[in-house]
Amino acid sequence: MTEQSNSSVLKIGDRTFKSRLIVGTGKYASFEQNRRALELSGAEMVTVAVRRIELDKSKESILNYIDPAKYHLLPNTAGCYSTKETVMTCELAREAGLGNMVKVEVIGDEKTLFPDNEATLEASKILVKEGFQVLPYCTDDVIMCKKLEQAGCSAVMPLAAPIGSGLGVCNPYTIRLILQAVSVPVIVDAGVGTASDACSAMELGIDGLLMNTAIACAKDPLKMALAMKLGTESGRLAFEAGRIPRKLYASASSPLDGMIDV
Repeated sequence: MTEQSNSSVLKIGDRTFKSRLIVGTGKYASFEQNRRALELSGAEMVTVAVRRIELDKSKESILNYIDPAKYHLLPNTAGCYSTKETVMTCELAREAGLGNMVKVEVIGDEKTLFPDNEATLEASKILVKEGFQVLPYCTDDVIMCKKLEQAGCSAVMPLAAPIGSGLGVCNPYTIRLILQAVSVPVIVDAGVGTASDACSAMELGIDGLLMNTAIACAKDPLKMALAMKLGTESGRLAFEAGRIPRKLYASASSPLDGMIDV
């Protein structure tokens, strides 16, 4: 189990967060709606797609709606399909003042948007050597997560399901195996659809949860942002509380000792 599992805070690299929910900035009806959803989510870290946003703050940009005093920006490499462009995108983000903690995405398949694990590992090794704190998006592959940790990544981010699918955690078994295999934070990324998905994911003992589409594309993104906040917090609290064992047969709620004979 990861070091963070019994802690009230989430520590990633040199940063500490009270919220275990990380949210994105795409697909909202407006930047203002995005800002309000971010506030309601309670998140302290927000990810931005470097290749899809306006980096010049003198122009209309989502960056003007994110208070740097309240939120930590996590630039990501969404839309990258090779190691080279992934590394270059991270370097661009750092030069633009977005920091050195990055979410690395190297897409390997356009239909499923599954990551190219080998290219992700290669890019992560390069970026770690360049002084980046790397959070790689990967499949729920135990061996790959171990290799990413060994490469010096600050966390691993296995998917729950395909990006934007809303299917929830498709394979909780492998997520549990990853939790046992690595000592860096495990942040489930992609596939969550609603608050119950967030809750059940957190009940597995993961350290954090990243989502975007589930909030941005809900009928009411603001209500969903709050629901995801509560679902994430509830799931974490339930994990720390420790659920009762599953049993095949009933177990009396009241003790049988001292019952009055009739």
